[in-house]
Amino acid sequence: QVQLVESGGGLVQAGGSLRLSCAASGRLFSIDAMVWYRQPPGKQRELVATITRGGSINYADSVKGRFTISRDNAKNTVYLQMNTLKPEDTAVYYCAAQQGPVNYWGQGTQVTVSS
Repeated sequence: QVQLVESGGGLVQAGGSLRLSCAASGRLFSIDAMVWYRQPPGKQRELVATITRGGSINYADSVKGRFTISRDNAKNTVYLQMNTLKPEDTAVYYCAAQQGPVNYWGQGTQVTVSS
C-alpha cells in the first residue's frame, strides 16, 4: 500500500504561480512512476505530468513550458511547479503512484486561477 497526501493548492490570479507537493509513504520501493493528474470542473480527469523511477519526464502539451515536475527522494515527495497559470488550469489536482497495474491516489487539492 502507498499513501499520498497532496498540498499546495489555492486561489491565484492568472499569470501567477503555485507549487503542489505530494508526500508519499508506505511501500515505496516498487513505484514505477509518479503522476500528476487534474480534473477541471465538469470534465474528465487528464494527465498533467509524469516522472518515472528512472527519471524520465513527460508533460501534457497544455502545460509544457509552464509546469515542472520534480522529486526529492530523501523526502519521498514529488512536486509540481506551476508557472504562468491560466484560468483553464483550474482543476482538482491529484497525485498518483503507479505500481505495476495498480494506481494509488491522493485526495486531491483544488487549484483555482482567476482571470
